[in-house]
Amino acid sequence: MPAARGELEAALGHEFRDPGLLGAALSHSSLGRRGNARRSGADFERLEFLGDRVVALVVAELLTERFPGEAEGDLAKRHAFLVRGEQLAEHARTLGLGAALAMSAGESQGGGRDNPAVLADAFEAVVAAVHLDGGFDVARRLVRRLFGPLAEAASAPPREPKTALQEWAQGRGLALPEYRTLEQAGLAHAPRFTVEVAVEGHAPERAEGTSKREAERTAAAALLARLEKT
Repeated sequence: MPAARGELEAALGHEFRDPGLLGAALSHSSLGRRGNARRSGADFERLEFLGDRVVALVVAELLTERFPGEAEGDLAKRHAFLVRGEQLAEHARTLGLGAALAMSAGESQGGGRDNPAVLADAFEAVVAAVHLDGGFDVARRLVRRLFGPLAEAASAPPREPKTALQEWAQGRGLALPEYRTLEQAGLAHAPRFTVEVAVEGHAPERAEGTSKREAERTAAAALLARLEKT
């Protein structure tokens, strides 16, 4: 679909010399190794592996430049916040990657085009394809353009909700928070988890997510927000 590819290239700020690389980055692993992925010598998972490292390096570079006096531990918190899967999925949505993905009918019907884990992987694969086709500087510009505003928005290093909740409990001499998985629903490739977290002496909070980790983080954030108001 040349028109659709042109729109995506415009969003990426890069016109591919090797369209096969972009095709490989958009060919979800549910399709197996065929088509553009085979011809280009790349595949979705290998590109995802490379893109993860490109994103991590550029975000680290961005943070050390913008927060020159900050300690390594605080930079690490900022980095973890920016490169978490949920944030990568949001960047994928901004670029319109969900609609552009080639995937099996089952994956698509199961909600794969808006699955945060799938979108995060696709974002990393596309960054790698840009890097391989246009060079590191082109990939760097893309990553900095997408991540820069969010990096600037937080004046203080963000807190990881589960860690912050644990520190809140320990600071009051309470037992560590307890997490329980209440339900796992949905298809194997598009699950939904319902998790509950409780702190001794306080009512629990529940949350849903596409992974246990996401659900736990959301529940921890909700409980911490309530506890800090009391």
